Amino acid sequence: MKLNLVINGSETEMEIVSPAPACHFRFAGRERCASVELPEPGIYSVLLDGRSYDASVERTARALIVTVDGHRFEIEVRDPRRWSRGSGRAGGSGRETLAAPMPGKIVRVLVAPGDAVGPGQGVVVVEAMKMQNEIKSPKKGTIQRILVSEGAAVNAGDVLAIVE
Repeated sequence: MKLNLVINGSETEMEIVSPAPACHFRFAGRERCASVELPEPGIYSVLLDGRSYDASVERTARALIVTVDGHRFEIEVRDPRRWSRGSGRAGGSGRETLAAPMPGKIVRVLVAPGDAVGPGQGVVVVEAMKMQNEIKSPKKGTIQRILVSEGAAVNAGDVLAIVE
C-alpha cells in the first residue's frame, strides 16, 4: 500500500509491503524492516535497526501527531487511491460513499441507517495494522445505508456506508 505523507511540511512517499507486527516498508528510497507492538492505545513500541523506540500517536482532525524521543512530528497521510476530483470539497449535495482506506476489520459502527450526520462525524471504525481509523462523513446528510457489520473484514476501496 503506497501512501503520500506530509511530515512537518515536507512531502514524501511510503510503501507498506507487510504490516505490523513484522513491518516491512519502503521509505525515503530505503527498504526497512521493523518490529511494531502496541502495548497500550496510542503508544507503539518499535524495534528498528537494533534500536528500541517508544512512539506516542495522537490523532487530530488533520493529521497524526507522533512523538519519538521528545521529537514531535506532524504527519498528514494521503492515500492516493482515495483521491478524486471531489475529495477536496467541503461537502456537496447528492450521494457520497464512504470507502475503506485500507484492508482491515470493522470494530465499530457508530451510526444507523436514517441517522443524521454532520461533516467530520464518525460513521465506522476500521482497525488496520493495529490502529483504529475512524471513517468520517464527508458532509452533512442522512445515512442511507450501512454496508458492513462489526467484525467484518474489508478490503481497500470497499464501500462501508452511503450518505445522502
